[in-house]
Order: sequence, then structure tokens, then C-alpha cells
Amino acid sequence: MRLPGGIRIRIALVLAGIVAGALGTAYLIVVPSLERRLVDARLDQLEELAEPLATSLLPEDTLLWQDRVETFAIVTNSRVIAFDVLSTNQPALVPVADSRTRSSRGDAAEDSVALRAFLSGKVERGRVVDANGDNANVAVPLDAGAVVLFQAPLADSLATVRLVEQRLLLATGFALVLALVLGLTAAGMFANRLLRLETAAERIAGGDFGAPIVDRGNDEIGELAGAFDRMRVQLAQLDNARKAFVANASHELRTPLFSLGGFLELLADEELDEETRRGFLETMQGQVQRLATLSTALLDLSRVDAGQLRVLREPVDLTEVVELLAGELEHVVAATGHMLETDIEPELWCSGDEARVLQIARALATNAMIHTPPGTRVVIRTRRRGDRAELSVEDNGPGIPEQYHEAVFGRFYRVDGGMASGSGLGLSIAREIARLMGGAVRLASGGNPTVFTLDLPAEEVPFPRGNAAREIQAVPQV
Repeated sequence: MRLPGGIRIRIALVLAGIVAGALGTAYLIVVPSLERRLVDARLDQLEELAEPLATSLLPEDTLLWQDRVETFAIVTNSRVIAFDVLSTNQPALVPVADSRTRSSRGDAAEDSVALRAFLSGKVERGRVVDANGDNANVAVPLDAGAVVLFQAPLADSLATVRLVEQRLLLATGFALVLALVLGLTAAGMFANRLLRLETAAERIAGGDFGAPIVDRGNDEIGELAGAFDRMRVQLAQLDNARKAFVANASHELRTPLFSLGGFLELLADEELDEETRRGFLETMQGQVQRLATLSTALLDLSRVDAGQLRVLREPVDLTEVVELLAGELEHVVAATGHMLETDIEPELWCSGDEARVLQIARALATNAMIHTPPGTRVVIRTRRRGDRAELSVEDNGPGIPEQYHEAVFGRFYRVDGGMASGSGLGLSIAREIARLMGGAVRLASGGNPTVFTLDLPAEEVPFPRGNAAREIQAVPQV
């Protein structure tokens, strides 16, 4: 379920969070540091003036201390208090002179900085927040057991910090509002582009491949749109191929089925002599064989497409394959009037699946006889070239124009653009099976002759021809 606002709100909130985090970090770094520096500066200034002034107080002139501390207060711009310390179990500060009115002397009698100065015998300083406010205190101990405390208010110094703090808070609020507005605007632009991609994806999922997917952005979304458009083109090609395949397969299945249906009706309804009936049956057997061949081809093709076609990798004797193929084609040659020849290199072995190698060779030879006129010379030849073994089928027919060399390996395709004879799948399946065996099927034809070549990895002769071990190996496995 899509959240309200979707990616727009998320991007805007993320941007606002980044801005708030950055300004918050700046606040935590700047404000305490500035405040600490201002307090230290005031303490340094007060300490620099306090020590020489305090040491100028003489113990024997106690009666004059009040006038002196009032003068010190004016010089240092602070409150100055002179304490006498009662030495008991817990020292107590007794104000002797105060630059303020006498009635307020007792409010600083427990000042921690003054007590530390008496106990350590050294000048002490610190920031003290009490009923008198926020103050910078400097206490100077005297030899006579007295302590002079200089207490300067920090309100004026910290006013700058408060001002900076307020400005930072205002800037943070303004930046957050601006970040939300800009974030929503920018996120809206990206979201609209993604929405267009989503709409295009749904259109493609519905089978509409016509409209291109265009995004002019030079970023990741633009690259994604380009990938989507390439996918659209490929899916369109696959869909067209699927439709053409279904149409062609339906045509190839319908033709023999209609033929069988017609002959069955004639056999059932007509009084036929024995010779005519036998002729009908022979024709029907041919159509049944055509259906069987087509169904086998479609099954192989579906296995190839699903990646489930398995082939063996074992030594195969190409001499034996050609001999078997020549024996199979004897009746075809007699029926078509072609001239079949073989040119075999002895003891030539390859790596592959013997049944599949024979299937490919059969497809190449049958293709040559189907697409060449009667009387055409067809040669089945084997050769070794380096570490490769080749089985080629050559004919001196009309040839195949070079622009169609790749197309002839398509499904149900022939050069003149019509339906292929037979199933029209032999070359396509042959190429895929050869690839699975680590080989290839190539076509060379610029005119005369036309040569289809099966190229496979060569194998060394595993045993001499005629060896008993070879005869055992050649027995079909059930």
C-alpha cells in the first residue's frame, strides 16, 4: 500500500532532517564555544586587574577597606567584597567591606570561589550562578587570613551569545521551511518522472509496446528510462516473434491435419479400389510422419528455449555419422533426383552427442535437397582443421544471397519470404544444439556452391577402426 505523499514527503523530510541536523550541530558547536570564550575572557580581564588591587589592601588599615573596595569596584566594573575568615572546623567567610550597601553583604558569605582561594592560598576563579545571577568570580587570598572577592556580572557578555542563539534558531526555522518547500518541489519533479516510468511499465505489462519511453534527464532516472526503452524494444521483438511462431506453427500443424481429415472422409464415404486406397494410406502416412517430425522439432525447440536440452560430451566418429546419414538418405535421393556424394577424412573424431550430431547433419542435408532443384549435386564432407572437426554439406544450387545468411537460421523462415518447406525449424534447432556441444553451424554462400558447416571440437582417435572395443562402444545403450 502506497503511503500518502509517497516519495515526495520522504525526500522532503530527509532534506529537512539533514538541514536540521546540520544547523543543530552548528548550534551545539558555536553557542557553547562562544559562551565559554566570553566567560574566559571576562575572567582573564578580571583576574588581571584583581590581583594587584587586592594585594594593595593592608591589614592594619581595615577601617579604610570599605573606601578601597568601592574604588576597586569602579576600576574593575564589578562588585568587590573583602572577607575575614574565621578559622574553625569549617572556615566561615565574614564580610568586612562590600562595594554594595552594607545590608547586602551576607549574600556572598558562602561563595565557593572565595573558600577555595582561602584553602589553596592561590588566586581562584570560576563562573558562579546563584541568587545574585550569573557572575564571573575571582578570589585573591591575603596573608592576614583575608580574601578579596571580585564578582563581575556576565549578563552583558552573554547577551551576545543569546543574540547568536536566537539568530541561529530563527535561521534553523527558516531553513527548515525552505528545505521542505524545495524538497517537495524537487521530489515532485523526480516523482513525476518515476510515475511516467511506472505508467510505461504498466503499459508494457499490458502488451502495448508501441510508445517509446523518453526521459531527457542526464541522471540515473534517465539511464533507467533508457534501459526500460531497450527492454520495450526487445519485448516487442520477442512478442512479434512469438506471434509469428504461433501463426507459423499453427499453419504447419493445420495443413497435415486438414489433409488427414480429407483423406479419412474419402476413405469413409467413397467406394475406392484397392490401389487408390493404398495411395491414400501412403499419403496419410507421409502426413503423419510430417506431424511427428514437427512435434519433435517443437519439443526440441521448447527445451532449448527453457534451457532444458541436455547433450552428451563424448567421442563421436564422424565417418560413422556420414555413413549412417548416407544410408538414411538413399530413398530421398531416389525420390528427388539429387546426386549424393560423400568425401570423408578417415578416422576423424569430434566431441559431442552422436545422436545430436546425426540430427544436425540430417537437417543440413535435407535442407540442401529441399531447396535445390532435381539433379543438384550434394556433397557431405568431413575435414579436420587444427583442433576442430568439420562436417559440411555442399550443394551447387542457386545459392543464398548474403543478406539472408543470418535470417535462414530463424524459425519458419526462408529466403523468398513464404512458409518454409518441412517444419522450417531444422536449421534453427541445429545451430542451438551445436552451440550446446561447444560448436557452431556456419553458412558460406555467395552464389555457387552453398556450404553449411557443422564445426565441433576435434578428438583424438580413441581406438583403431575395427577394434573390438569400438564395436562394444557402438552398441546402443538402452
